[in-house]
Amino acid sequence: MEKFQLILTTLVFLFGMGSVAGWFIELFYRRFRSKQNPERKWINPGFLVGPCLPLYGFGLIVLYGISSLPVLQGEHTPGKVIMTIILMGILLTALEFLAGLVFIKGLRVKLWDYSDCFGNIYGIICLRFSIYWTILGAFYFFFIQEHVLNMVTWLWNNIVFSFFVGVFFGIFLVDVGYSMNIVVRIRRFATEHKIIVGYELLQAQVKSIVRTGKKPFDFLFSLANDLPFIENLKNYEEKYRNTLEHIKEKTKRKKK
Repeated sequence: MEKFQLILTTLVFLFGMGSVAGWFIELFYRRFRSKQNPERKWINPGFLVGPCLPLYGFGLIVLYGISSLPVLQGEHTPGKVIMTIILMGILLTALEFLAGLVFIKGLRVKLWDYSDCFGNIYGIICLRFSIYWTILGAFYFFFIQEHVLNMVTWLWNNIVFSFFVGVFFGIFLVDVGYSMNIVVRIRRFATEHKIIVGYELLQAQVKSIVRTGKKPFDFLFSLANDLPFIENLKNYEEKYRNTLEHIKEKTKRKKK
């Protein structure tokens, strides 16, 4: 029983570290590099309110699990290193694909969109971001892995710290409950209007409307402005339909 609790605490600890670190990575990426945020506003990445991106949390667990495989222990020969990094890239891409598919098929929400990227599949994964995942895996292997292993060892030797891990997980579950309520409302609207809602596009559109009484960390509530929530969804649908018509007209002109 104690071993199970230790494993569970370790997984939550890794999940928390990865989720928070990934949130900051995506926060700055979407602020300065995302094509779906042309106004370069601060947008809360993901669908949670707090600074937490579960995809990266599960990703860190995957990386930790790979580095702990018995076959990869011992001397780090060039062949073993290359195999490890490639495996990391493949599994992180698979994790991204699974997460994206769950949201699109189950909730009719697209949290990210690679439709304009070469070699994409359903706009969920693409060659460029698979390379990014592989580079991230290499960065973890060479520069972060040892620190993560040391932190896990420290946690095992200071198990009282698991109290704070539990507090984090409790706050995370509350956030998931609140945020899923919003996503379910989006799903209901998307199902009725037969569309897939691009979450980042919706966030950017909502933030383009100035909110009165703005506070320093207001961007965390990425779908809040002075309009009722349903009005934001209707505005999104109108823009969505107009974009589709524009694409159709453009396609017709090319055929002529």
